[in-house]
Amino acid sequence: MTASADLEARLHYPLQSSLPEQGRCLPVAPGVKWIRMSLPFALDHINLWLLRDEIDGRAGWTVVDCCITRDEAKAQWESVFAHELEGLPILRVIVTHMHPDHIGLAHWLCERWSTPEHECRLWISATDHATARIASQSTTGFGGEAAADHFASHGLTDPEAQAKVRARASYYPDLVPAVPRRYRRLIDGLRVRIGGHDWRCISGYGHAPEHMALHCEALGVLISGDMVLPRISTNVSVYEQEPEADSLTLFLDSLEKFRPLPADTLVLPSHGRPFTGLHERLDQLHQHHADRLAEVMDACAQKPCSGADIVPVMFRRPLDLHQMTFAMGEAVAHLNRLWHQGALRRERDAQGVWRFSPSA
Repeated sequence: MTASADLEARLHYPLQSSLPEQGRCLPVAPGVKWIRMSLPFALDHINLWLLRDEIDGRAGWTVVDCCITRDEAKAQWESVFAHELEGLPILRVIVTHMHPDHIGLAHWLCERWSTPEHECRLWISATDHATARIASQSTTGFGGEAAADHFASHGLTDPEAQAKVRARASYYPDLVPAVPRRYRRLIDGLRVRIGGHDWRCISGYGHAPEHMALHCEALGVLISGDMVLPRISTNVSVYEQEPEADSLTLFLDSLEKFRPLPADTLVLPSHGRPFTGLHERLDQLHQHHADRLAEVMDACAQKPCSGADIVPVMFRRPLDLHQMTFAMGEAVAHLNRLWHQGALRRERDAQGVWRFSPSA
């Protein structure tokens, strides 16, 4: 058994290998349905959630997360509308965070289900709403000149890679062409009444500006978004807008907000299968990053390292451009944590690249 398989074996998957059919749902808890949509990336799917609801005496459904803007995703949604809504409308759209696979179709869903009598409202944190609005109209964080310069300052200077990053100027707007102008704000600790139950918002940082997970004590369910995933570690990156960010510390500290939840909580992640074993998974994620930080320290002790030098230390497999940008962001996040802690110091070399080495 591989190390990753051993870790996964410590979790429990109540639905075993069951997956929702394309364009259909699978019940996972009373009033909670699981939708699984395909993505054209190495991470090839996203889980979305349909919650039975009632707002102002109007029966219907709340959607949690949306998928990217894509004809295939719209077609899958139309199948869900036709077969899974029991003749009731979508009343609101909750988005855990601003990444394209989560917010891409929010504008379409809200328009599709708004009527003169009831506006289908987007619910999201203020920080992620603002960030998504900016990103949908610019190249922030995901490609273009500024992103290429940021990666170059951390050693990704290969001309072909630089050209590809610059060419991705429309990456986010292509996947998220519009964001609803009006929204309802989610904040940490807020209790949202959905289907006769309270769902408490739990904020998380480091992966997105202000990620919101949702916990329902009565149902024993946590919609974890991207903060807690069963098989893969959440991407934690540093982008050009905040180049000195200590994203990894923010993320690891945020994980501890889930520690008080009951051990038998059913976790509904954005990627992978629903599972129990939340506390075990939190421990695994902390250990994973501790191991990666130790590897980064060892590499920097051998020679001053840039982010690009660290990528093959942390990721021992071929990466396409989409994966490389995430890998670079994560490498810098690990370097920045050690730098903020004082374990590493950094200096610019003659080519303007940041290189990190032990501070003592």
